[in-house]
Parts: sequence; structure tokens; C-alpha cells
Amino acid sequence: MRHGKKINHLGRTSSHRKAMLSNMATSLILNKRIITTTAKAKSLRKYVEPLITKSKDDSTHSRRIVFSYLQSKEGVTELFRNISEKISDRPGGYTRIIKLGARQGDNAETCMIELVDYNTVYTKEVKVKSTKTTRRSRAKVKPATANSSEGNTENV
Repeated sequence: MRHGKKINHLGRTSSHRKAMLSNMATSLILNKRIITTTAKAKSLRKYVEPLITKSKDDSTHSRRIVFSYLQSKEGVTELFRNISEKISDRPGGYTRIIKLGARQGDNAETCMIELVDYNTVYTKEVKVKSTKTTRRSRAKVKPATANSSEGNTENV
């Protein structure tokens, strides 16, 4: 029975799994998207999202905690400089998993895991929505003044 066994061991020892997830997290942070198996991507999501949340608070303590997980100065620098600025207003859900199908060699389910704010297809739609303004009352709309000024130019 599987009672209380939440972690997927991925067929690896503990040290191998920690090193693999650390390397995959660094690759995801530096490249913004990676292609891997679905099981690894789901484990990576649990591993990297708390680290991205910690990057919102740019303190020495949070940098040291993230470095203890990533073991990469370049990854920590990229995370705290560029990524934390983009995700500052997002309350969570920093990664997206898109399934790609089966791998040809061993028929393993593959997917692409990416950082949500770095996909240009979806971010264009978000920018359009953020520029939308609200109208509070229809009575305050002034198309008549625009028409009257145009009417004045027609009379002149």
C-alpha cells in the first residue's frame, strides 16, 4: 500500500534525485523552458516553485537558501534579477506543463515545462487585457462634445 508516500522517487537514490532536480531547475531558470518526461516535470514543479517564491524577497538569507538548492551562481543571479521582477505580482503558478506525446526511443510521455511569464504567445494577450479601462457610467461618456467640435470645424 502507498500510505504516506507522496514523493515520486523516479527510480533514483536520494542524492541522485536531488542532484538531478537541482540541475533541471537551473536549466529551467536559465533557458526558461526545457523538454523532459512528464514524471520529472511534475517533480520539478514541486521543487522549483517554492524557490521562485523565495526570490520575491531579495535578501541575503533567501539567496543563500536558494543557492543551497540550486548550487549555481548563474542560476541564482538570473532568478533574483530577471525572473523575480516578472513574477512579482503573480500569486503562484509560475510554471506550465505542456504535454508533447510519447518519445520515440522508449515511448515515455514527454512534456515541455516552461516559466509562465516568458511565453510570448500568452503574454501578448495579458498585456491587452491590462490596458483595458473601465467605464463607470454611460452618462459621462462625451461623444457629443467631440461631435460639436467637429461640427464647429465644418462650419468654419
